[in-house]
Amino acid sequence: MILTVTLNTALDITYRVPRLRPHASHRVTGVTQRPGGKGLNVARVLAALGHEVTVTGFAGGGTGDAVREGLTGVRGVRDALLPVAGPTRRTIAVVDERTGDTTQLNEPGPAVAPAEWNAFQEAYEDLLAGAGAVALCGSLPPGVPVGAYAGLVRTARAAGVPVLLDTSGEPLRRGVAARPDLIKPNADELAELTGSHEPLRATQAARRRGARSVVASLGAEGLLAVTAEGRWRATPPARVHGNPTGAGDSAVAGLLSGLVEHLPWPESLGRAVALSAATVAAPVAGEFDRAAYEELLGRGVAVTAEADAA
Repeated sequence: MILTVTLNTALDITYRVPRLRPHASHRVTGVTQRPGGKGLNVARVLAALGHEVTVTGFAGGGTGDAVREGLTGVRGVRDALLPVAGPTRRTIAVVDERTGDTTQLNEPGPAVAPAEWNAFQEAYEDLLAGAGAVALCGSLPPGVPVGAYAGLVRTARAAGVPVLLDTSGEPLRRGVAARPDLIKPNADELAELTGSHEPLRATQAARRRGARSVVASLGAEGLLAVTAEGRWRATPPARVHGNPTGAGDSAVAGLLSGLVEHLPWPESLGRAVALSAATVAAPVAGEFDRAAYEELLGRGVAVTAEADAA
């Protein structure tokens, strides 16, 4: 079983409009609603790849009920979310059908009380006993300590469970110091963590700060990995156009599945890039297009060894 942690779950709502214009009323042509938050997105992709996944975090209020209801129909995903008094947040995505661009509005999330946080930590430790790997994903809701992920990384390491961390800002900085097995920042998050805007130099610096392996997401340019086994750059065979929402979460799922399947790094990176690109190509944000994924794998993702930064 793979465990994904989403402390700030969400109800993702996507509106489609013919054209998005500031200061104007819009007629919505389509609406979709589904459970969201980075760890839940990762779990859906892992389940589609055939893995059994348990999701945990917080869910509260009417939106929390909607999130849990939405998870009931996802084969391979088990709901272990904990109740919280405050309502789960909503994220609103508005897709401009003319350009394909997406405008995102993210609520902050519920205030988590100390007793609720303590209950989560106890449940998390119990869930680790049956986990082959754990992913700690996304932002922290109000009330959760900024060093929360660092503590959760240490708990996983003490239990002997490999841990992937995918967050940003101060939670990432503190989490890296706890020595997770893998972090997956994007270029901006990596620059904020290390102070360097040169991807390879920044990725190496992030590893020196404590992460055992670092895989940086470079958008359309693919992934850059620095590990104890080597350094690689993985790029899709062609640029894919569409909605990039959730592409990074699909890459995390690819990396995590490779970790539990003990795949060589080049194969794991190729899978992650193909999943990420297939997510951009999907008609619904955060889902991956199975046909596009298989085609990308068939055409071959370019994975090349990378020399040290100067």
